[in-house]
Amino acid sequence: MNNFIFENKTKVYFGKGGVKEYLGCLLKQYGPTVMLAYGGGSIKKNGVYDEVTGILNAQGKKVIEFSGIMPNPTYKKAQEGAKLARENHVDLILAVGGGSVSDCCKIVSAQAKLDEDIWDMEMVKHTFPSQFIPLGTIVTVFGTGSEMNAGAVITHEEKKLKSGIFGAQADFAFLDPTYTLSVPFGQVISGAFDTLSHAMETYFGKPDENNLSDDINEAVMRSVIRNIRVLMQDHDNYEARSELAWASAMAENGVLKIGKVTDFQAHQIEHQLGAYTGCNHGKGLAVIHPVLYRHICAANPARFARFAENVWGIQDSGTDSLRTVRLVKAGIEALAAFIKEIGLPTTFAELGIPEDTDLRAVADSTNITAGCCKKLTHDEIYEILLECR
Repeated sequence: MNNFIFENKTKVYFGKGGVKEYLGCLLKQYGPTVMLAYGGGSIKKNGVYDEVTGILNAQGKKVIEFSGIMPNPTYKKAQEGAKLARENHVDLILAVGGGSVSDCCKIVSAQAKLDEDIWDMEMVKHTFPSQFIPLGTIVTVFGTGSEMNAGAVITHEEKKLKSGIFGAQADFAFLDPTYTLSVPFGQVISGAFDTLSHAMETYFGKPDENNLSDDINEAVMRSVIRNIRVLMQDHDNYEARSELAWASAMAENGVLKIGKVTDFQAHQIEHQLGAYTGCNHGKGLAVIHPVLYRHICAANPARFARFAENVWGIQDSGTDSLRTVRLVKAGIEALAAFIKEIGLPTTFAELGIPEDTDLRAVADSTNITAGCCKKLTHDEIYEILLECR
């Protein structure tokens, strides 16, 4: 295992009724002006908005609303929020929604305290913000685990780049699985697959010898697979939703990444696909993962064989030289079959990606990660994208 320093500052309030029980007390720690940030307005339909604003009003807070955060939050939207926060001297940003709302607010929090452009600061100068407006989150859609770290994925529309940049990390996060009951079921499943993707992208990173982080990761992946299957049969199952909610947080709170250099090549490819098409993140990953793994598995057959055995429960009692080869193929095909089983797309056509999408440009603008077991070229990424059609 590599050397590491580990800390996670986010305090989690998990379970039913946490907002009602604890939010009012938490608000006493912050100043009078709260920015209430959310997406397209679904929280006004499911009662979460009324619950949260009722608590804010009871605490005498001045509420500044920042709404309309889109599923793939843009640089322009984050700048809009930062301007609003500065003008109103916001003391706390309360992000209510899924990973997109959380990601956008992380950048709002940082940009509002900066005199320079955060994109140029991080991407060009490679320096990072150190001052932030305090941030809290109320998670209504699980999958990204965004509430557990400072990373944010933002689309810069002018530059045609969808990239991870660093902003604020939440002081606190409310994870109430009942809030997900009003979320469209397809969104629940694509979010849960994003969790599985996060775990896989860490698992296939370096080093790849046995370590505690990977042992924990295998348990998380098995839990995600099991509980997605439970939800497919019983959409409102609270226990399955609660397990998936915590798995989402576990995949991104840093525990699985301790001592690892992560892979995340599938995410990098999907990010650029999203930059060009605006596609659903989890569904895009579902199409890309099996194709990518078929391309890279020969670079680390032992790890892919372990994935087949310990995550998918595939057994091969053979002792011949081809046993590992069979396990590698079986594990990847088990993943592909699972994606189909849970109703996620398996091709770009099923995902609704236009046939005239410039996949060459997507490939050429994709970041190449250091943690992938095989360092891909942009030509290889283009081949992967073509196979995904």
